[in-house]
Amino acid sequence: MKAGFVRPRVLLDIKHIAGLDAVRVEDGAVEIGATVSHRMVERSPVLRERCPLVANVARHVANVRVRAVGTVGGNLAFADPHSDLATLFLVFDAAVAVWSLRGERMIPLADFVVGPYETARRDDEILTRVRLATWPTGAAGAYLKFGVHERPTLGVAAVLIPAGDGRQVAEARVAIGCIGPRPQRLAAIEADLRGTEVADLAAGRIDCRDEQMEAIDAMTDLHGAADYKRAMAQVYVRRALQLAAARATGKAMDPTYPYTVAA
Repeated sequence: MKAGFVRPRVLLDIKHIAGLDAVRVEDGAVEIGATVSHRMVERSPVLRERCPLVANVARHVANVRVRAVGTVGGNLAFADPHSDLATLFLVFDAAVAVWSLRGERMIPLADFVVGPYETARRDDEILTRVRLATWPTGAAGAYLKFGVHERPTLGVAAVLIPAGDGRQVAEARVAIGCIGPRPQRLAAIEADLRGTEVADLAAGRIDCRDEQMEAIDAMTDLHGAADYKRAMAQVYVRRALQLAAARATGKAMDPTYPYTVAA
């Protein structure tokens, strides 16, 4: 509205709809209501227990004034390409619920964000909540971001789910955002990480090949050229995986490592 892209005749304030401001556990998953603020996410006992990485990342969104009024639903529905939460939520296999008079439907977050400021939400639908699948016991993750402007140039989320003995990676999820039109999972890297020794990753022995980075949909803008962003992505994917692996082995690293915001 401030930019003049839309001029609505009527505005409806949904922040007073009962239930949309709740964080709850439902069927083993964590559900965050659309009007839950970033500040509430940061302080939520449910998220601190079930999804601590989400609560930690929320602490680094913008500034405290923005976090006090900005909401999870608003963040996702706006579909700003530089959203921390949209990137992070991908490694939780997130899905969003949208509602209209025709009923409710669940949309995987990967399909919900179509492009910059564009989502799969229909004109008569409102986003009511986002659903996060909690990680199994032993899983560890990290979120790193880098930027020189108000919004980050890139954000990388990674989670490693070790096998039963804790030595090898049974499953990995890696997502990158802020460098392209929408956040994306890096399937090729995830596939290569399966069976990798967690200790090797914690020691920094990580192979992120150039061809894997080429799959990233990067775009040139005021934050940098597409090739520069892919080069940065290669560095930060390695760092996020190393930090996640260090946490999985119990060898916690400096939370500010490496030279950027880490959660």
